[in-house]
Amino acid sequence: MASFPAIISVDDHTVEPSDVWRNRLPSKFRDVGPRIVRAPVKEMTFTGGRFATVMGAPGDEGPVADWWVYEDLFRPLTRLDTAVGYSRDEIRLEGITYERMRPGSYSVPERLADMDLNHVQSALCFPTFPRFCGQTFTEAADRELALLCVRAYNDWMVEEWCGPAAGGRLIPLAIVPLWDARLAAEEVRRNAARGVRAVCFSEIPPRLGLPSVHSEGWDPFLRACAETGTVVAMHIGSSSRMPSTSEDAPPAVSSALTFANCCFSLADWLMSGTFDRFPGLRIMYAEGQIGWIPYILERADVVWEENRGWGGIGDKVLRPPSEAFAEHVYGCFFDDAFGLRNLDAIGAGNVLYETDYPHSDSTWPRSRQVAEEQMAHLSPQVTERVVRGNAIELLGLTPEGLWAGG
Repeated sequence: MASFPAIISVDDHTVEPSDVWRNRLPSKFRDVGPRIVRAPVKEMTFTGGRFATVMGAPGDEGPVADWWVYEDLFRPLTRLDTAVGYSRDEIRLEGITYERMRPGSYSVPERLADMDLNHVQSALCFPTFPRFCGQTFTEAADRELALLCVRAYNDWMVEEWCGPAAGGRLIPLAIVPLWDARLAAEEVRRNAARGVRAVCFSEIPPRLGLPSVHSEGWDPFLRACAETGTVVAMHIGSSSRMPSTSEDAPPAVSSALTFANCCFSLADWLMSGTFDRFPGLRIMYAEGQIGWIPYILERADVVWEENRGWGGIGDKVLRPPSEAFAEHVYGCFFDDAFGLRNLDAIGAGNVLYETDYPHSDSTWPRSRQVAEEQMAHLSPQVTERVVRGNAIELLGLTPEGLWAGG
């Protein structure tokens, strides 16, 4: 292609600066809220889809990392959090410090410069320490402090990460207090009032000890999203466990199966009746890729047609699931040639592009090249839609692809 549309990435990540909560929590909580401590890594494993670490004591042997400390949680920064700029063979499961990561991971000016290198105009960024749907705070014991932490993160996201220095190129993505659907609804509305049009949610909430989407317990939250035009954004791993096959399976198994939780989740949503109750609701699957979607839509339609009488959906799923998908669901991908070859079976209006900066799977700084190679068979109009047009419409961006703020 002689020219290529400027990319709007709907799945990048921010590594929160060390002072996010210290700067924004009330003074009585600043020493017990999330804070950074530098300490050795005594143990770090990632098997069976679960990540586990042990922080060493001062003076212990072992590589040093910056750790987030919050209640009984000790979570190190890792190379997997910020892998761009390193060759694939250099990316290992290890703890790091802020000095050892690419500054664009946490600094707005450097992030914008790295976006320029990657032909990216605008980006929606998921959290790191709060985890992909804010479950760090959902698991906390002190709910008063947890709610303050959620609000502090969202204030930082809107006012600093996506503030004036970003020039509208960074798009805010909120988290909510998942332990209370009414509080979550209040937080959606608070942020929607200042222009936020996306909120994190879990792909499979019961794995976090929360109600499923088959429960109407989420209705206050979902109603707030539908009424404010806030898209429900679900990232792979937002159920706190990556798909795996056994407790001793290496991380490569989970990496190959990253789409699987999205597949399970989509079946839940399509068979829940949620879209019939909330016709204005939109959901998206970040980093789930898209090649798997045509078959699950085909199978869901067959089940709806043949098995709805005994399948528990006859009175609540009122139309073929593929029709609901077309109106309510977006798949997101960064590298999926197979999915793009089958785009007609998914729907060009239901697909969003991403770069996954700064994670190990990221196509940075080759995202344009990857897209050009994989989209060469598409018309310029369809390419424009996939690379930026659908995101502009879904996230309420300006026609130029920028966030206009509140």
